[in-house]
Amino acid sequence: MTSPDYHAAIDLLKELIKTPSFSKEEDQTAEILNNFFLKRKIPVVRSQNNILVKNKFFDDSKPTILLNSHHDTVKPNSGYTRDPFNPQVDLGKLYGLGSNDAGGCLVALIATFLHFYDQDCSYNLILAATAEEEISGKNGVESILNLLPKIDLAIVGEPTQMEAAVAEKGLLVVDATVKGKAGHAAREEGVNAIYEALDDLLFIQNYQFERESRYLGKTKITATLIQAGTQHNVIPDSCNYTLDVRVTDAYSLEEALEEITPKLKANLVPRSLRLNSSKIPDNHRILKVLKTLNISQYGSPTLSDQALMPFPSLKIGPGDSARSHSADEFIYLSEIESGINSYIKLLNQYFQTA
Repeated sequence: MTSPDYHAAIDLLKELIKTPSFSKEEDQTAEILNNFFLKRKIPVVRSQNNILVKNKFFDDSKPTILLNSHHDTVKPNSGYTRDPFNPQVDLGKLYGLGSNDAGGCLVALIATFLHFYDQDCSYNLILAATAEEEISGKNGVESILNLLPKIDLAIVGEPTQMEAAVAEKGLLVVDATVKGKAGHAAREEGVNAIYEALDDLLFIQNYQFERESRYLGKTKITATLIQAGTQHNVIPDSCNYTLDVRVTDAYSLEEALEEITPKLKANLVPRSLRLNSSKIPDNHRILKVLKTLNISQYGSPTLSDQALMPFPSLKIGPGDSARSHSADEFIYLSEIESGINSYIKLLNQYFQTA
């Protein structure tokens, strides 16, 4: 069944692809989205480059579902053989930067919102097309949380092949400093901070966090950057390294940091404690809906705007995460069409379980 809003969604996606919208530079695509809704006489709230719309019969006494995806993109890589800003359809594939991540998801959610817009449902719907997702920026979804009512569930559009990510890893980036003592490299003096840091790095390479997640497995810690020394004949008195910690729902970011801190020589300073892991509560009704509709569930290792949402959220959308940020990015038109239908079925079933 083809949704009546499918063709409008495809036209909108093509217009978005034509318009560069790198993170922090989404003003033009925000204007496109703003005008898309205004042409349909749907009131819009624009907050910086974030666009919010509510269903026609929004009622504060009803619970609310948030439909969210982003309209920013990464920059195209050097491997592109097609113009990343020229939307082309070839053998059922729509090519273009942001087509898969996450333009297809965004327009599918918009078509879903339009389907329910003038229906008086048991739930309110708010659609938020947000900015700065690719950099987890503070002017994206985090900046509009104060504009939202209490959210019963957020459906976050990311390319998952319409499987449901019911849990997602968070991100903790830690800057570590190991101190030594400077000296002349030709003499037996000083304390080499590089050698001191080696003990930490070997420990990190083999470390297993104590708690494990049902959906996400183990929290993963990786040393990704290292810097030490000023010149060849001076014993370095400090060594700096950076840790990338992918934290499961078995830990808060603070708990993960607390577990590793006493085990390392370095002084550890987290860059941020914003990007939390997430998991749908075991008693949430969406899990029953997913089971009824035979939608597969999994835990996602990749970060999304879920990390910034202080309410239950589910990541699901058309497209394939493996295509994200790749050269000659594309999404199948059939994926968008089936995605719209699947979103509508998901919401209809959710409304019925209220």
